[in-house]
Amino acid sequence: MRLDSIAKVIRSKNAGPCLLTLDVMLPDEATFAYVAERIGALRGQVALRYGRSENEVAVLPFAPALAVKITLPREIVSGDVGDRDVYGAQQHAPLLDIEL
Repeated sequence: MRLDSIAKVIRSKNAGPCLLTLDVMLPDEATFAYVAERIGALRGQVALRYGRSENEVAVLPFAPALAVKITLPREIVSGDVGDRDVYGAQQHAPLLDIEL
């Protein structure tokens, strides 16, 4: 299943000037469980798509919110020369077509 077809919300934002956080919010407990069982595969896909090692990617399922939080280092520090997305709000697109 593609992540964009099962998630209710997929978004990104800064987690400080050096980190990016990606939120995947799921519609129900069954869908959350499906994604939570595939955390390793999700971490691998995120690392590949964002050009990071799997060790740099944290994937944290949070059952009370039916959400998964992904955190990774930003390529360019927020606001630095060459940064095209100061708030990190446009960085979620590579997640959309991940197959789980």
